[in-house]
Amino acid sequence: MQDRIAQILKSSARAHEETAATLCGEIARAAQLIIDSLRDGGKLALCGNGGSAADAQHIASELVGRFQRERRPLPAIALTTDTSVLTSISNDYGFSDIFRKQVEALLQPGDVLIALTTSGNSPNCLEAVAAARERGVTTIALTGAGGGEIARQVDLALIVPHEQTARIQETHITIGHALCELIEEALCCTDK
Repeated sequence: MQDRIAQILKSSARAHEETAATLCGEIARAAQLIIDSLRDGGKLALCGNGGSAADAQHIASELVGRFQRERRPLPAIALTTDTSVLTSISNDYGFSDIFRKQVEALLQPGDVLIALTTSGNSPNCLEAVAAARERGVTTIALTGAGGGEIARQVDLALIVPHEQTARIQETHITIGHALCELIEEALCCTDK
């Protein structure tokens, strides 16, 4: 069992190393897009399914509360958390519309949407991105496995160079933490 644990940890480390070798520029660009939006009075929305929904909530909570520094709360919202909204939209329209309707209701030009989907092909994330683009919202995807359809639809795709869902999700939350740290460093000293 210990050998298997070591293999899992080494596989995760390799996914992180490959991401560091290929995505640092894109991650920095994503951070700057979010920083610019927040500085201009915009907000960040995040969406995803399953583990990616949890990651969306995790990232939003780090920005609304704090990541590492005391600072003003930053406007971030996970579109995965309101069960009444999610179930009513699923029931009345269909599961693929659960994020689209929220984007249409809550986001404006100048805001940023991050869609987390390991495959890049989640229909509800694709619908959210389409609605965001129609509204002039900047779109970012955290994906893997070659990027999927969403990589062709967003303004910026952060594609983890791995095929296994678990390794992609582990890397997504590390990217999320990197974004939080960069955002907090940029905004903490100028906005209290």
